Amino acid sequence: MTAVRTLRAPRAHRSNAVHPGAWWIWALGLGTAASRTTNPLLLALLVGVAGYVVAARRTEAPWARSYGAFVKLALVVIGIRLLFATVLGSPIPGTHILATLPEVPLPDWAQGVRIGGRVTLEGLAFAFYDGLKLAALLICVGAANALASPSRLLKSLPGALYEAGVAVVVAMTFAPNLIADVRRLRAARRLRGRPDKGVRGLLQVGLPVLEGALERSVSLAAAMDARGYG
Repeated sequence: MTAVRTLRAPRAHRSNAVHPGAWWIWALGLGTAASRTTNPLLLALLVGVAGYVVAARRTEAPWARSYGAFVKLALVVIGIRLLFATVLGSPIPGTHILATLPEVPLPDWAQGVRIGGRVTLEGLAFAFYDGLKLAALLICVGAANALASPSRLLKSLPGALYEAGVAVVVAMTFAPNLIADVRRLRAARRLRGRPDKGVRGLLQVGLPVLEGALERSVSLAAAMDARGYG
């Protein structure tokens, strides 16, 4: 039991909080390593490291809950990459044919592009490795968003970079704030006994989310104008 406790990462709190810039440098380092390889074992190792650190070190702040959305987006990216490789073909020739789809005839000016045709194991493997690389990059960015405090990152910037830092921090916090709004509105709809899933629930949640994003933008613009930003 003692050995397990010594191997467990410490929970994040004020006394051992890591600088947000350090989290971004760490995440960018993981992303750089992921962009240099298509080895699925190395990519899985990088994703596992990012997931473990996020699980051990993230707080209860609103931006810390955005990691799951980045993971889901990464899975969607892999699925779309495989779908494109199946429908539009792959530049990698293969000998192991899995299926043959009906091929749509295209005009002469579309030479080099095909819709349908043979689906090979080698082509799908190449598409999976390529999609896994992009998915690993998204997960690394999601880890930085979940671990780094935007307000602390903005306060740590020098005065000469403050205006540029405001724009960067606003851009980085867009996705976490959007995800937090979606979670809050879905929880409110569940408490009222209204559906929060499916196309209907998505449409009814989307309008308040866009309204909240617009209100935040107007409030931020007013605050920056009051502080003399031109």
